[in-house]
Amino acid sequence: MVQVGLLLSDVPRSVSPSDQFRDVLRIVEAAQRNGFTYIAIGQHFLYGDLRWLQPVPLLARLAAEVDPHIRLVTQILIAPLYHPVMLAEEIATLDVVTEGRLVFGAGLGYRPEEFDYLGVPYKERAGRFDESLELMTRLWTEETVTFHGKYWTLDDVHPHLFPVQKPHPPIWIGAHAIPGVRRAAKYGDAYACPPETPKDEVARRYAIVRDGFEARGKTFGPQPLRRNCLVADTREEAMVEYARVAQGRYLTYAAKGLDVMKDADLENEFAKAVAGHAVIGTPDEVVAQLVDLVTALPVDPLLLRPQWPTMTADETIATLDRLGRAVVPAITAITPRQDIDEALLDPTAAGAAT
Repeated sequence: MVQVGLLLSDVPRSVSPSDQFRDVLRIVEAAQRNGFTYIAIGQHFLYGDLRWLQPVPLLARLAAEVDPHIRLVTQILIAPLYHPVMLAEEIATLDVVTEGRLVFGAGLGYRPEEFDYLGVPYKERAGRFDESLELMTRLWTEETVTFHGKYWTLDDVHPHLFPVQKPHPPIWIGAHAIPGVRRAAKYGDAYACPPETPKDEVARRYAIVRDGFEARGKTFGPQPLRRNCLVADTREEAMVEYARVAQGRYLTYAAKGLDVMKDADLENEFAKAVAGHAVIGTPDEVVAQLVDLVTALPVDPLLLRPQWPTMTADETIATLDRLGRAVVPAITAITPRQDIDEALLDPTAAGAAT
């Protein structure tokens, strides 16, 4: 079955860290109650008016709160900001603590100031990320490692800490730009496509991953897909509510340098700007949109974002309850597709996505 996951949100600094943590526990419990089997959290540093709880310690605690079938995901962790030895041991420890339920989701990062804060040259982030991925997988899988890279050198070191999962936790690489998709194809176990990506563009990116996997002799299969989602009694109500809770966040993303929607008029034509990716409407409309995605694309899990910083924990839990009643059962009834609908890759084909 196609599994469904929860993307946790950042929150305003006006909410205390202790209250944020208590809210996370309530939200995760509601997600689990409603059939969500992946819990994912992102990462930022010195984020101003919004706050992320850091994923490694948070997921370690959540591992003790959730049932044994729930998987925990760093989605995404900004890998180039870390020394790969430190990160490899942190992730290996987290895999041990979660008893082999961890998914290591990592990305390049897009905020230059975060790299400045931590003394890492922003222009080096791609090279550091590639080198880190190569070195970490060796540290997780080899008894003795010698590595001479551009940024790090190790001679005859002996890792003392290995993950529970073999050969290592699944590596999901998130990326907005095509070079990042190619990185996922070269180094990753899956590509975590951003939620703002339209269906036909998702298919083109999956094709890049499929071809890269083939070159490595790796089997291509279902990929994690993120989607922003809101359900209401009517589509009009859903759109009004989505604008209320999410429009400010889209504008913040743009202001912080995420240019994935740089050509969209988020200020004046928000509904039009999000129409190609946000899954919004009545329960039947949302189910139809999501079923269309997971039957045309090789998706598993489907990661939904039902929470935004402007929402209270009670509002988020009510949203999860509604998704659990109206949406999750329809998605989990579907067997994951193993390949891409080729019509999505041929814009001249009849019925190709637009």
